[in-house]
Amino acid sequence: MKTLEMFQLDGKLALVTGCKRGIGKAMALALAEAGADIIGVSASLESSGSEVEQDVLAAGRKFYAYQCDFSNREALHSFIKKVKADHPQIDILVNNAGTILRKPIAEHPDEYWDEVIAVNQTAPFILTREIGKEMLKREQGKIIFTASLLSFQGGITVPGYAASKGAVAQLTKAFANEWAANGVNVNAIVPGYISTDNTTALRADENRSRSILERIPANRWGEPEDFKGPIVFLSSKAADYVHGTLLTVDGGWMGR
Repeated sequence: MKTLEMFQLDGKLALVTGCKRGIGKAMALALAEAGADIIGVSASLESSGSEVEQDVLAAGRKFYAYQCDFSNREALHSFIKKVKADHPQIDILVNNAGTILRKPIAEHPDEYWDEVIAVNQTAPFILTREIGKEMLKREQGKIIFTASLLSFQGGITVPGYAASKGAVAQLTKAFANEWAANGVNVNAIVPGYISTDNTTALRADENRSRSILERIPANRWGEPEDFKGPIVFLSSKAADYVHGTLLTVDGGWMGR
């Protein structure tokens, strides 16, 4: 097989959570441009006509829209049951959905902690376990988590987010340890500081924004489009021998 052919995803079906905007939207479009049809999932995704759906359709691929509140365990299991019935073979799972709630640790309420852990940690674990079961039977599949720089660092005013993203890094390795021998690749992409809704507060804080930018060797905030290449790579045959990897896409932050 020629090199570029290894990156083609023709005939594949990818489930992308948190696909409505930002990094998830860019990932969904990248997978579609590489040839995959897309199952898009978001807490507020329109049943039809969303921007991400229009982009995927314009790329010549199919788009299937679903809504799910990942903080609700019952809703999550109902979604999994329905999507597995509708699509018996899902080839690629991208666990990108996430949330962040900011408050100093001494004032951080239980409800903030519970919501962030449910969405960022528990839901991806359950979704991976249930979708991955079918991949194990076929001995083939690609699973990609979205981790964070706070998988390695503690952050400020976001203890639940830091804890959940630390867990995502460890879940990536734990799944890979058990599933690699069965042909299922489990890896994670680690975004740095990216211009998305999640970082609006940081970018609006002149002092924090300046201190962050000064540490990034690339001298810029990342953009969602910076994730198109990495997601296609980890979803493709080109990454068949890549297991349990945390791929940083951070402008060089972690090397500073």
